[in-house]
Order: sequence, then structure tokens, then C-alpha cells
Amino acid sequence: MYSHILVTVAYDEGHNAAPSLAAAKTLLAPGGRITLLHVMEPAPVFALSYLPAGWRDEMRSAIEADLAELAADIETASVVVAEGDAAHEVLEHARAQGVDCIVIASHRPGTQSLLLGSTAAKVVARAQCAVHVIRRGAAA
Repeated sequence: MYSHILVTVAYDEGHNAAPSLAAAKTLLAPGGRITLLHVMEPAPVFALSYLPAGWRDEMRSAIEADLAELAADIETASVVVAEGDAAHEVLEHARAQGVDCIVIASHRPGTQSLLLGSTAAKVVARAQCAVHVIRRGAAA
């Protein structure tokens, strides 16, 4: 059982945070807390001039609202939206906040890793705490 679990939430095609949240609730120690984290990666430089003013703030607000809805039934939950490289931000947040378990879904395996998606693989390789990997398509 873990006292502080970080659940990563991705908004790629077909995302479903339910399996990750179910795992986190199962792994959580009584009195423990869960943090839902989404990392907004930078928009490509070539696209910036095509995006409307305030798009990033609107996106952040929408993501925060969705995370809050996902966390609504978890009494000790909090939500965080960070910006930057996903793996780096997940690892830095876990370190800075004393997280003892990261729950991360494995998405779109590619040539970088045949078993895990690249972000999940980086987190597993570098985390200083336990990491629980949820396979895409896992039952809730």
C-alpha cells in the first residue's frame, strides 16, 4: 500500500483514465492521497502562429476541469497540470512531492520500446519509486 500515488492522465486518442484510477485506489493505503497529473507538451513552433490567442490557457482550464471531474469521488485527490516533456515532468513531480508510486498507462509502443510506450519506458527506467504500468485496453 502506498501513501502518495501519482496517476498520469494522457489525452491522446482513445485515452481512458479509469483503469489507472482503479489501480491507484486499490494500491492506496488508508489515509493516503492521489494526485492526477497531466503534462501539456509544447506546441510545435511552426503551429504557434495558427493557434488563437489564449489557446493554452483555455486548454489548461479544460484539462483541470476534466481532471477534477475524474477525481471527484476520491476524497484525498488533487490535480496538477504541468508543461514540458512528459517523462521529465512526471519524474520531477514525483520526486518533489514525495510520491511513493506512479501509475502510468503504456501508450503506443513504437521503435523506441517494443514493450512500453516511450514515456512509460523513461519513467520506469528513471523513477526513484515504484511504478505500476497499466496496459492500454486493460479492464477497469
